[in-house]
Amino acid sequence: MTTDTPRTRSFDWADPGPPLAASRGLDGLSYLRALLAEEIPPPPVSRLMNFWMVAVEPGEVVFECEPGEYHYNPLGMVHGGLACTLLDTVVGCAAHSTLPAGVGYTSIDLNVSYLRPILATTGLLRARGRVVKGGSRVIFAEGVLEDAAGTALATATSSLLVLRP
Repeated sequence: MTTDTPRTRSFDWADPGPPLAASRGLDGLSYLRALLAEEIPPPPVSRLMNFWMVAVEPGEVVFECEPGEYHYNPLGMVHGGLACTLLDTVVGCAAHSTLPAGVGYTSIDLNVSYLRPILATTGLLRARGRVVKGGSRVIFAEGVLEDAAGTALATATSSLLVLRP
């Protein structure tokens, strides 16, 4: 048992309701560009897990994340859930960037391969997602999570169901 002083972390977030309502009138690319430009506040999960979007183009997005000790699992490394969440985010946002206004999506599946451990000392992470095959019913996307040197730490593939009103 340790006698270290407990560490704490706090974060804040904006009410997700208004941005969600605003998103319904924008095509996916415009919505993501508004998030990137900070015209719309980020979703709470990005604040909680300390990741943010840095680039978006049709069918492609890039997010960054600064891993910390608060992401650790019982084995003393960043929990695979952080990598999985980042990869799920980038493949989903890549798909979203191709959709017209009023059309949504949900994941059908997500397959993540963990290639290397991530530590708080790993430094800045970069997650890239891209659409492999667009579609009106199902979109196929892939993602990669890399360290600052470009070494792949995890990869993902995903199928996403297009949800029409």
